[in-house]
Amino acid sequence: MIDIPPSPSSPRIFFAEAEQRLTISGDSYPENTFEFYQPVFSWLKENLPALSKITMDVNIRYMNSSSTKCMLDILDMLDDVAKKGCNASVRWYYEVDNERARDIADEFQEDVDLPFEIIAVEPSGTPA
Repeated sequence: MIDIPPSPSSPRIFFAEAEQRLTISGDSYPENTFEFYQPVFSWLKENLPALSKITMDVNIRYMNSSSTKCMLDILDMLDDVAKKGCNASVRWYYEVDNERARDIADEFQEDVDLPFEIIAVEPSGTPA
């Protein structure tokens, strides 16, 4: 299991085993992004091959360029297991008034072949 608590500059990353759901939420601009995400990469590398299903819920308000690279690496890992038969999908939440967040979601969606839903939410977190 992975459960990384959030900080003012890093997201909470949590895997809910019962739902087979990986959630990444908050802001993502840690001082050392690659060091921050390394446990996530290690956990995914070790656990993804054994999963028959995984949904990744992402609700990132802001991410820096190195976080963007890490997110793309995570999406590539999910895309790889999906091509091997895992039921992998992404639900990307963005605040309806944050056009840059929507643009980033669109770019990520274009980079992978797995099901990728982009969901607008109000700043309160309710669906738009």
